[in-house]
Amino acid sequence: MQSLRDVPVGSTVSVKKLYGEGAIKRRIMDMGITKGTSVYVRKVAPLGDPIEVTVRGYELSLRKSDAALIEVN
Repeated sequence: MQSLRDVPVGSTVSVKKLYGEGAIKRRIMDMGITKGTSVYVRKVAPLGDPIEVTVRGYELSLRKSDAALIEVN
């Protein structure tokens, strides 16, 4: 399993599955990250957290702990 946390900068991936329970999963889905969505990894902060991605035409910053819950291919 490859999570969004492990994707190198400059890569575009597709969301395969979301993990997590309840409010955490709902929050990720409310940000537009759903199964089949393309995600482009724009940059990673100097200390590694957060990760900046482009989803559905807008920029979004995700904590590494949240990115680890998103399985991609």
